[in-house]
Amino acid sequence: MGEHWQQNQSRRKHCAVAEVPATCMAATMTSQQHASSLCRHRMISRASRQHVGSLVHVMWIAMMGFTPESWASSSGTHSIKIEGDITLGGLFPVHSRGPAGVPCGEIKKEKGIHRMEAMLYALDQINSDPDLLPNITLGARILDTCSRDTYALEQSLTFVQALIQKDNSDVRCSNGEPPIIPKPERVVGVIGASASSVSIMVANVLRLFAIPQISYASTAPELSDNNRYDFFSRVVPPDSFQAQAMVDIVKAMGWNYVSTLASEGNYGESGVDAFIQISREAGGLCIAQAIKIPREPRPGEFDKIIKRLMETSNARGVIIFANEDDIKRVLEAAKRANLTGHFLFVGSDSWGAKISPILNQEDVAEGAVTILPKRASIEGFDQYFTTRSLENNRRNIWFAEFWEDDFKCKLTRPGVRGDSGLRKCTGEERISRDSAYEQEGKVQFVIDAVYAMAHALHSMHIDLCPGSMGVCDKMDPVDGRMLLSYIRAVNFNGSAGTGVMFNENGDAPGRYDIFQYQLSNTTSPGYKFIGQWTNHLRLSAEEMQWSGGDRVVPDSVCSFPCESGERKRMVKGVPCCWHCELCDGYQYLLDEFNCDTCPFDMRPTPNRTGCRPTPIIKLEWSSPWAIIPVFLAVLGILATSGVIITFIRFNDTPIVRASGRELSYVLLTGIFLIYFITFLMIAEPGAVVCAFRRLLLGLGMCISYSAMLTKTNRIYRIFEQGKKSVTPPKFISPTSQLIITFILISVQLLAVFIWFGVMPPHTNVDFDELRPPNPEYARGILKCDMSDLSLIGCLSYSMGLMVTCTVYAIKSRGVPETFNEAKPIGFTMYTTCIIWLAFVPIFFGTSQSTEKMFIQTTTLTVSMSLSATVSLGMLYIPKVYVIIFHPEQNVQKRKRSFKAVAQAATVSTHLSQKSSDKQNGETKVEPDRSQ
Repeated sequence: MGEHWQQNQSRRKHCAVAEVPATCMAATMTSQQHASSLCRHRMISRASRQHVGSLVHVMWIAMMGFTPESWASSSGTHSIKIEGDITLGGLFPVHSRGPAGVPCGEIKKEKGIHRMEAMLYALDQINSDPDLLPNITLGARILDTCSRDTYALEQSLTFVQALIQKDNSDVRCSNGEPPIIPKPERVVGVIGASASSVSIMVANVLRLFAIPQISYASTAPELSDNNRYDFFSRVVPPDSFQAQAMVDIVKAMGWNYVSTLASEGNYGESGVDAFIQISREAGGLCIAQAIKIPREPRPGEFDKIIKRLMETSNARGVIIFANEDDIKRVLEAAKRANLTGHFLFVGSDSWGAKISPILNQEDVAEGAVTILPKRASIEGFDQYFTTRSLENNRRNIWFAEFWEDDFKCKLTRPGVRGDSGLRKCTGEERISRDSAYEQEGKVQFVIDAVYAMAHALHSMHIDLCPGSMGVCDKMDPVDGRMLLSYIRAVNFNGSAGTGVMFNENGDAPGRYDIFQYQLSNTTSPGYKFIGQWTNHLRLSAEEMQWSGGDRVVPDSVCSFPCESGERKRMVKGVPCCWHCELCDGYQYLLDEFNCDTCPFDMRPTPNRTGCRPTPIIKLEWSSPWAIIPVFLAVLGILATSGVIITFIRFNDTPIVRASGRELSYVLLTGIFLIYFITFLMIAEPGAVVCAFRRLLLGLGMCISYSAMLTKTNRIYRIFEQGKKSVTPPKFISPTSQLIITFILISVQLLAVFIWFGVMPPHTNVDFDELRPPNPEYARGILKCDMSDLSLIGCLSYSMGLMVTCTVYAIKSRGVPETFNEAKPIGFTMYTTCIIWLAFVPIFFGTSQSTEKMFIQTTTLTVSMSLSATVSLGMLYIPKVYVIIFHPEQNVQKRKRSFKAVAQAATVSTHLSQKSSDKQNGETKVEPDRSQ
């Protein structure tokens, strides 16, 4: 009995290892053995229900002799089995995630049933195609992931059961013969999964057993890592391409400051991370805030998110990678905060062109730009799916559940009481006729994924089984690693007519359609196609419109562009934020961040983007600064000419002879030149004009004051000599007087000609004199090369003559009134000195004025004209008056000898001495010596 029990135990142990219960030739396992095996299955089943987070758990299952199919049968999990020569796996979210403690929830009509039926449709098309895998039938094992990654991992163990190596050499039946073990179902490749988190979890298992996987909807950038997910491929572009497209869209709209919103999980977080990484590499785009939406948000969470977004209110653009529910809640919170139209959303493909996320929130979503992988509606699938019924679609074990949900009715089942709240299904209902139908967006990609696997198997069959009508030995079993290489090499036109291919990471090329949700100025509100992205952006900006129908793209920038002529002063740590500072004064904008000063002869342009030549000006004849000096000079020249003409006309009359004709003509010439210099000072500077300015500026005064100095000196010497003797002094003849005058004048001429030799006359442009704070008023002044110092030096000799003449005039003040011209010359020199004393502070006091040149020129010319007018008026106008209006006084007077002059001088001296003595209290009587 004990031996028999041990044999039973041994048989139970070994039969439990079998994939399916072994069938023996002469005997079968006893009911006791079967019960023992069943208990062991249940024990392992309970262990396998724990969360499988690593591949170590899978290896533990293999070591324990676990059979997933047996577990599946015991746990009540359903799957679709399609017989075929080669079996493909399928993972679809037929049901939604269930509440806590329950793996599966409600059925998902579009993302679940539509996609799964697309795989069945593709298999039918391939199996009926005589050119693709001829004489080979593709089968399938399709599982429900229930939109949960851990549950999907448990389900996917079904795909690897045939690859778990077990030692069955000691398995014997009761009669001692080896059992007949059926060949296990082998899955050569898997279509799916849908969610990125599910694909990541499943890919970790499938790569361990070298089973290629092609996803139709997983877009997480993480799956592009060919080192970790080397057996994973996808017919949809990864979110890294989508993120690149979104970066291009943001830049095309001129935004540089945006916030991001991501649902917690692989899809949202990976998408935003890719967007941030690409924007950082591209430059010129800053992230104001990166906000994560919790997987289980608390009440008020979305209101807090909107409040946080408003902390950087300039960042109106919001990049959103979130699921439909989170998108809807964000829009609702923005509406509650009365921010309709403020945020400008750029949504990922989870938003796409769906109505559900924006239902009843259309005004908040207006202007939202969304992106969707380029796709097309497959007519063949529409025809296939709308003809599905309960009678012709028994292979889909979930179709009855779909039927109930789609038609809102209840099917009667044996032993199940019907729900009185729902009508009974008749079975005569038809899809799209009795219910709303629209092809789910990823159907195209499911079909392309199945065809990609089929094309890879077809190429593999051609290479390994040439001429064979079915699966040859080289493809039994199919080598997963070799199949992967064929998958990566496929290139064919997919169901929508676009190319299906994979890069080295197993990613499909990026092809996206771009939509904008529009409400205003349109007869049919909704999503409008505005562009596409295939490695580069093509956007129809003229088709875009924003809140209220505005065609101008709203701003989403940290700082607005600086005005013309303003440089950017960057905010530390935020490359998209800056302060604008004006390039002031004579600076221009060298580059975006720096100002530079224009060259000395230039000034900035009005917009301060460069420099322009400074206008060159001169004193114009029409200027008020020139009109007054010219008027005085013209009057003076006329008056001087009149005096000269009068003197020439009455050259031999007593008054003209008495005034000293020779020196008078010299003096009048000097006065004429003084007036004439005004025209040279106002004329446009040139080499000739500058030369005459040097020559005549001091020459006129030099001639005038040399003649007057000679006259006063002659009177003074005669007067002084008369006090000492009756012998006249030397050099008082007219010829001597002329020689003395010309000697004095020659000093001035010699200095001027030396100046000519040392520095030839030329012009220059002075840009410093008229350079006010506002560069718009800056001017370069064309002038001769005479500085203020050289100008004063040119006049200094004449000033010296004037001062000397004044001294002699003072000394000759005691000459009798009837004696010659001593008194008029004295008054002339006193007045002239006053004029030039007033000239000095005016001339030098205006050196800092912006109109220095004009003021100084006017002051100099007016002072010279006034001094000439004083000389002319004091010395010659009275004589001309007598000559013309009182000719009776122009008669010969008694000629006085030098002796009479000497006596007059002596008397004058004595009178002055008496006056002095009386002032001292003494009276002295002098005898009368006049004879």
